[in-house]
Amino acid sequence: MKKLIFAALTMVSAVELLAIQGTVRTAKDSKTGDVVWQTRTKSYLVTAKKVSVEYPLADVVSLQIDKPATYDKAVDMISKGQAAAAIPLLTKIVADYKMLTWDKLAGKYLVFAHLQNGDAQKAYNAARAIISEDDNAAWQGDLAPAYWQALLKLGKTTQLENCLRKASSEGDRATSAEALVMRGDIIMTTGDTPEVYRKALIDAYMRVALMYTDEPCRAARASAMNKAASCFDKLGMASRAEALRAQAKQL
Repeated sequence: MKKLIFAALTMVSAVELLAIQGTVRTAKDSKTGDVVWQTRTKSYLVTAKKVSVEYPLADVVSLQIDKPATYDKAVDMISKGQAAAAIPLLTKIVADYKMLTWDKLAGKYLVFAHLQNGDAQKAYNAARAIISEDDNAAWQGDLAPAYWQALLKLGKTTQLENCLRKASSEGDRATSAEALVMRGDIIMTTGDTPEVYRKALIDAYMRVALMYTDEPCRAARASAMNKAASCFDKLGMASRAEALRAQAKQL
């Protein structure tokens, strides 16, 4: 019996160590404390001073969650090409922060890490685990562009087209910009010719660079500029390519 009690206390301690601090806001209320996502009821449970309040997802207007301690380290690893080392850190963040904002941010880099490792199937599986909790993550938000890359690598064109169609018709400006960048990526898979490079530039990358100049589209615009620069390099227009890369760095 003592062993069972000790085991139970150990489990409770483990849960307490994983407590996620944050603030949940609705139109009429807000509460700060330990936040837990409840899959069964699609709601957030917020506990402070031993008092718990449940907030249905449909009522939540904003969610503010403290950054995971290992998030910046993991992202830095990805930028340095250390995908294998970053994957365990990102996988843990995604699991611990389910539906708590950072699951999608960490999930984006987790997908890119698997792609960097050459494993598109694991990238897809990582994205789908998050999307199973939130269908909208497939076509909008931080995770979506990474998920699309996994779909593209796996040749899942029907799923990809469905995501892009929804992103273009129902998404905000940033989502539409990301969808247009992906359109360019799709064009680039059709061949390795000057005609393909020009089509990707005209129909996608340069459209984003020139038309989506507002702040929410900054990430998509920088991505489009860098991809356009690669196209200009292949077209033998090195000075134009360098100018675009310089602009992207300043965003």
